[in-house]
Formats: sequence, structure tokens, C-alpha cells
Amino acid sequence: MTATREERTAEELKELAERAGRELEDASALEILRWAADAFGERFCVTSSMEDAVVAHLASRALPGVDVVFLDTGYHFPETIGTRDAVEAVMDVNVITLTPRQSVAEQDAEYGPRLHDRDPDLCCALRKVKPLEEGLKGYQAWATGLRRDESETRANTPVVGWDEKRGKVKISPIARWSQEDVEAYVAEHGVLTNPLLTDGYASVGCAPCTRRVLEGEDARAGRWAGRSKTECGLHG
Repeated sequence: MTATREERTAEELKELAERAGRELEDASALEILRWAADAFGERFCVTSSMEDAVVAHLASRALPGVDVVFLDTGYHFPETIGTRDAVEAVMDVNVITLTPRQSVAEQDAEYGPRLHDRDPDLCCALRKVKPLEEGLKGYQAWATGLRRDESETRANTPVVGWDEKRGKVKISPIARWSQEDVEAYVAEHGVLTNPLLTDGYASVGCAPCTRRVLEGEDARAGRWAGRSKTECGLHG
């Protein structure tokens, strides 16, 4: 007897993820998301940084009204918040905004101002990682926009994998896409993108920790520039 979505154990979910990762490696992004919609239904969501709405758009085709989870760290560019609001207004998705336990002012009072400069890992943990862990509790699977070509740390991203830390299936439907694939999809479907992507930013995060990229740099080079840090902690 097959376990229902509600009854699946972590071991069953892990086995499901590993099998799907093998079977769907060559599937299209839409096929991967249709599998996720069928396998998890309302217990599946998309996370979006609102750099663009490509995965949210794809997911809305597979599961209209899909939950799109956005982390409002309190440090976003105005353009990012504007992109979130536009996605919510025009796409067939349910945008859920997660916020940290503390406001920026409250965090400054406890840890001192500009924690992102002094201890960016702690700042990311407080304003991104912990809120996401809380926000994902009701889901069995989540989708990301990770791509293998973005950086060396993402080169082995599976299209479907197991998120051991959170005990959830992690889906990266555009893992095999190139930047050209993303741009082609955006153009074909008129997908919303963050205006900063046309202003020298190749990857958009929190304003204090993001800069424009230089010629020849990879897409993630503008994040935490000058530091050994390359990820916020959400993906490893």
C-alpha cells in the first residue's frame, strides 16, 4: 500500500527523492515540476529570492495557485520588494512572505549595527536560515532556482535531491539550464524579472552584501564580494 502525502516518513521521502533524481535527470523543468505537483500537492512550495520569477512561473503551470515563499530579510533592494509585489499581482501563485523574529532595529540593538559586515554568517542564519526552517515546516518538498552553471559550489546540484538538514525533498527544476536558457524562457513567456538584472547585477541578494559583477566574473561573484563566503546557508 502506497503511503499518502500525510503519512510519508523521512525515509520514504528520501527514497522518493533519490529515485526521482535519477529518473528525472533528463526531464524538462516543467516535467519535473509536474511530478512534484502530483507527488506532493499542497505540501509542495517554491522558494524565490525575487531575482526573477522563472521557477514560480513554471510551477504555476504545473500547480496553479502554488505557494511561493519569499524571505523578507529587511535588507532587500526596493526593486526586489517591487518584484515580489508584481509577481503576487499578476501570476497564479500564492505569495507567502516570511520575516525574521527580529526587525533590523531589534537585531542591531542585540548584536550591534551592521552585523552583516562583522559576522555575515550569523546575519544570514538569523534573517534567512531560521525563518525558512520555520516557514517550510508544513511542506514535504520545496523548489529552488539553483543552477549548476552559477558557481562551483552549485555544479553538482541534483534536479531532485534530499535536504538532509530539513528532512525534505529539494527540487531544482532548472539545475541544468544555462543563463541563455533562462533568458529565452523569460522572453518567450514575458516572465517578471528584477530590474537590477539589467543594471549590472547578475545575482540579487540583500543590498548591503550585493554588488554589480565585473566582466568575466561568475554570476555569484557580486555576493559577499571580498569574502570567502559564497552561500547564505539556505543551500548547504
